[in-house]
Order: sequence, then C-alpha cells, then structure tokens
Amino acid sequence: MRTILSLPDGWTFLKEGQSTLVSLPHTWNARDGQDGGNDYYRGTCVYTRALPTLTLQAGERAYLEFRGANASSRVFVNDVLCASHDGGYSTFRADITSALSDQNELRVEVDNSINDTVYPQRADFTFYGGLYRDVLLITAPNCRFDLGHLGDPGVELSVIMEGEDAKVHVLSRVCGSPDQVRYAITEKSSGALVATGEGLDAQLTIPHAHRWDGVADPFLYTLTAQLVRDGAVQDEVCLNFGCRTAVFDPDEGFLLNGRPYPLHGVSRHQDRQGVGNALTHEMMEEDMAIIREMGANSIRLAHYQHDQHFYDLCDELGMVVWAEIPYISEHMPRANDNVFSQMRELIAQNRHHASVICWALSNEITASGYSQDLYDTHVQLNDLCHVMDPTRPTSMACAFMLRMDNPLLNVPDVLGYNLYFGWYLGTPDQNDEFFDRFHTLHPDKPIALTEYGADAVLSWQTEKPERGDYTEQYQALYHEHLLQMMEARPFLWGSYVWNMFDFAADARSEGGTAGVNCKGLVSFDRQTRKDAFYLYKAAWSREPFVHLCGRRFMDRTGETTQVKVYSNQSTVSLFVNGALFETQSGSRTFVFTLPLADEMRIEAQAGGCTDEIAIRKVRELNLSYVLPGREIINWLDREVLPQPEGFFSVYDTVGTLCKTPAGLAFLQKMMSGGNGTNIRVPFDETMRDMMKNETLVSIISRRSPKNAQERLVQVNALLNTIVK
Repeated sequence: MRTILSLPDGWTFLKEGQSTLVSLPHTWNARDGQDGGNDYYRGTCVYTRALPTLTLQAGERAYLEFRGANASSRVFVNDVLCASHDGGYSTFRADITSALSDQNELRVEVDNSINDTVYPQRADFTFYGGLYRDVLLITAPNCRFDLGHLGDPGVELSVIMEGEDAKVHVLSRVCGSPDQVRYAITEKSSGALVATGEGLDAQLTIPHAHRWDGVADPFLYTLTAQLVRDGAVQDEVCLNFGCRTAVFDPDEGFLLNGRPYPLHGVSRHQDRQGVGNALTHEMMEEDMAIIREMGANSIRLAHYQHDQHFYDLCDELGMVVWAEIPYISEHMPRANDNVFSQMRELIAQNRHHASVICWALSNEITASGYSQDLYDTHVQLNDLCHVMDPTRPTSMACAFMLRMDNPLLNVPDVLGYNLYFGWYLGTPDQNDEFFDRFHTLHPDKPIALTEYGADAVLSWQTEKPERGDYTEQYQALYHEHLLQMMEARPFLWGSYVWNMFDFAADARSEGGTAGVNCKGLVSFDRQTRKDAFYLYKAAWSREPFVHLCGRRFMDRTGETTQVKVYSNQSTVSLFVNGALFETQSGSRTFVFTLPLADEMRIEAQAGGCTDEIAIRKVRELNLSYVLPGREIINWLDREVLPQPEGFFSVYDTVGTLCKTPAGLAFLQKMMSGGNGTNIRVPFDETMRDMMKNETLVSIISRRSPKNAQERLVQVNALLNTIVK
C-alpha cells in the first residue's frame, strides 16, 4: 500500500542570497504583496530540505506532490531535475525514484517572475510566490494507480442521473499488473455499501440514489478503488462524490435536481492579511464558516484553481462552485499551451467534486483587446472541456465593455457578465437595463452576474453616501439596489458578490488604502463584517438575527439622524436610551429617523434578537470619517461652476453631450487626452452607452482627483461656449 507523509517543517528558504528557516505553507510576498506600490518581489527563490530516509521495495516508486507552488517550479533531488511545472494553482507531482541515494537533498526553485508564457500576468490581485500549499512525500507499490497523470488521483469518476438511479462511470489508470481492479461505493455518512464493480473501465449503478442537494442536504458517497494482486490489496484510492442534476435554463435560471435553485453567491480570493496565499486548513474553514453564516449557497472560486481542501469543504457543506483557470485580462499568444495545461489539470483534479457545476474558460479576457487568436483559443479550450468532461457546461465571465454581439459570447454554454454600474461608472439602475437588454437579444443564453461590488473602507463614514466615497454606507446602499435587481429577474441563473473578503492587489492605491481591494463584505483579516454583509444575511440566512448599521459612525452632526437596521425578521423595534422609539414592520431593511442627542444608546430588537450601538451629537464633522480629497469632490458637486443657459457645462452627462455633434466631438477629444484632461479611455459606442449617466464632474474628479478643480474649471469654460 502507498504511504503519504506531509513535509511542513525543516525547510531552508533562500531569497537574494539570504536564507531563513521556514515552515509550509509559505509565501515570500506576505508583506510586500499587500503594501501597495506594485513593487513586490517577483523572481526566483529556492526551498531546500533533507528528505526522510527511504527504503523502497522492488518496483516501488517515490513521488513528491506539490498542492500549489506559484508560479513556475523546478524540482531537484540530489541535483537531478525530477520535474518542471508551469502554473501556480494546481497539484503536480515529481517522480524522484531514480534520483534517490542514501542521503537525499530536495531543492525546489519557485519563480513568480514577469513573463508572457504563464498565466496570470495581468490582473487585479497579487501573484504571491512560494510553496504556499502542502507538500507530500508518497511512496507507492509497483502495482499502483497512476500518479503521473495531470496531478489527478489516477481514477476518473463521473455521474449521470437516469431517473432515480445514478450511473457512476469509473475509469482507472494503473501501473503494474493487478489481477483485479475493484470498486465499492458506500454512503459517506453511514458506511453502508450501495454498489460494487470491477474493471479498468466500469459502470456502477446506485439504485434510488440519495441526491446531493446543496446546502439543505449535501449527501455524499465514497468510491473506494482497489488494485488486487495475489489476493492482497496493493493500492487504494478513495473519492467522495455526489449524485445530482444541474441545469442552466435561460428563463428559469439554475435548476438543482429539477427545481429552481437561485445561486446566491460570493467570490473568494484565497489570501488574507499578513498571510498572503499561504493559508492553513483552519483558515480555509474559517472562510467557509463566515460564508455560511451569511447564507450564501454558491462560491465563485476566483480566479484560479483553489486548494483541494476547500473543494472538499464545498462538497461537504453543499456550496455550488464556479471553477475557473487564471486565463484573465490579457490574451498572451505565447501562453496558449499554458492555458490548455491549466484547464486539463483543473478538470482532471476536480471532476469528482459534486459542488463543481461548470468550467470557466476565462475572466474579462477582452479587457486588453479582442483578436482572432483569442477567439480561436476559446473555441479549442471549450472543445477540450467537453471532451474531458461531457457532464458539465462551460462558462465565461465577460468584461462589462464586451459588446453583446461579439462572437465570443457564442462559444461557452453559459455566460456571466462582470458589471460595476454604480461604482466605477454610471448608476446602479444601469445594471437592470443591461440584463433586460441582454435577455431580449439572447433569449436562449443563460446569463449570470459574475462580479459586482463597491469598495468600503471601514474608516470612512457618512450621513450622505455617494458613489466614489468609499464609505461603508454607500457600499450598503449599492448592494441594496443590486439585490433587488437580481430578485426581480429570475432568469439570472446566479450572482457573485465581488468580493467576500478584502484582498491584496499590490498595484492599487484607492480609497486611502494601498495594496488592497476593499470591495469585500468582510475585512482582509476576517475580523470585521461590514454592514453590507448583514444585508445579504437578512436576504439569504434563515438564522434569526438583527443588525444595527453604522456602529463605526459614532460622531454625527445635525438635528436628526437616520439609523438603518438589517434583519430577516418581519418586525423591528428601536429603543433609544432604554425607551421604545418606534416599531416597524417590513422586510430586510428598516430605516428610522430620530432626533440627535448628545449621547445615545441605540438598541434594536427583532424576534428575540438584539443589537446595540452608541452614537452622539457633535458640532463639527469628524474629519477622520472623510477620505482626504473628498472635500474637493464635494465642493465640485455643489454645482458652483458657471452654467449659462443654453450652453453645456461639466454638470451635463455624457448622454446629454452625445445628443449634439459638437458635444460628441468635444467628448471624443476629451476621452483621447485632449481639452486639458489627460484622460485616455476607449470611447466607442458601447462605452458611450455605459457612461451615459456620468457627469463630467464625476469623470474628471475621479480620474484626476489631485488636480480636479483646476481641470474642471478649464473644461467648464470650454463647454460654456458650446450650444446645447
């Protein structure tokens, strides 16, 4: 039988001539990949350690299994190259048998350097380097399941439901000459035997199969595959799996086991503050517990293959999974081979997971342009997925600017769009318009909202939220609208908040923070749930609760203030300093307006649940609540620049300007860097439509915040000469 030994300790890490002792998981970018500046170390580092003494029997083989090494790796034992691998998110193995001697030194060179042959290279997240997942030492007998194929377990498993019965197809790849390849299927929970079979290529039937039914009933079976020779078991592989049907309907959305099952999803990056991507299993379990607390039933595992432990958790807890490879943001023709190899590994290593419902080909791949080679690559990648796994559809997450008549939309089986109307541009209701238009143009294409979100930095608080202020209040307001939009459109097969957790993007410097994308519903360190988290909990969770928003907004000005409450109870009572103020009936969101006093203890009660915050009246605005620079934008928003009647001004929208030839010509020049703005954005018909609700105040102040006032005065003077 095979033996498996984890190798977490005893590693020496060498970076730029400096060596330290480390334990796995480990990344060398845990700090510099999160502090901003886009200057984190990208290069080659070396991990070394002595291997345990191995005494192999005749025909036995020794392998090293790497669950994740980002991004390109070379594995040496006693200076003999045993494996090379490109791709930082999948499992790969090195056969080290022929390199072994009495004493064995392991050296792993890991490289996350910039290149154009391995994905990802351009994306809004940090590409941490390191041996950031488990490393295992495996010895296997001569008669064994093949450990040298795409990092998979050597056993392929697929399930097709035929009525109430499950047909389980098993294909084994073996080395050596077993007398028998046999299989047993048992219930994972009870161990009860339900089916047996044998042969390299076998089909087993589970009569009246108990279905894997999402979070309500994530029932699993276990396949045990064994190789037998001379009456003894030589090798064994166990795989957990589930039996279910998953259908994407263009009108009814996602159907699980034949019934509508709206996917209330979140997206997850695998890193966290001070740790990078070197998460322990306990950290992954904490992530899952927070997601479950909110009531989500689906996770988009973005933008790469995640740890096997997390896929296992999704199976066990009923989370429906969108799985994808990091073919993202920019098509690199020299990296086409890497696209296919990463997809092969994703499918080979994860096709037995009941939670996985689709294979995503790419994410926002047209952000850097569209080409015939990009299209051809998608067609070939789509074909590869269908050959390797005929039981699941393919999908793709489209950049919001991808035109609805682009031929790329016809390649995958189902689609998602990443939309940020109401944050990066436009207004939240443009999301509604977008999906209504798409459903009209493509009535037979299942569509989802695969990304949407707004940044919220915990420091910034306001009574009057507006787009671009990075406040917790605007994030919540934005998500209130998006939640209503999705609920009103049952044809959307799913939605995925971007993001569940704040995550590192070292190139970012926004909202007064450096190196972090703050669109998470939960803080980077997992310690703070933002108010918007509780909005979704009110919509999706059955666990009774009540939450008072604004607990970080203590100092307030004015004579009155609004207090918002999220709850999944139908009635909420608000108490002020112990006295009942008001009781409201409603759904999800409850807003109370109350007189502001010097010191106020606010308590909300609903369904036996309580929550409490403290606020107080102050004379002057607490400037620690305001993002530096927002004072200028707020000044500009007060419409203090000249607006002569009959002429344009910076307070007009793109849509209004586009109605006249002179206005359109002005915008085209401005968007190409002219008229003193230095703005350079694509401004084709699609972009004009997306920006139609944007005022020039909004565009210029957000793209040039440091000198926005000067530029707006200049642009406004030019516009004041153009007749409407």
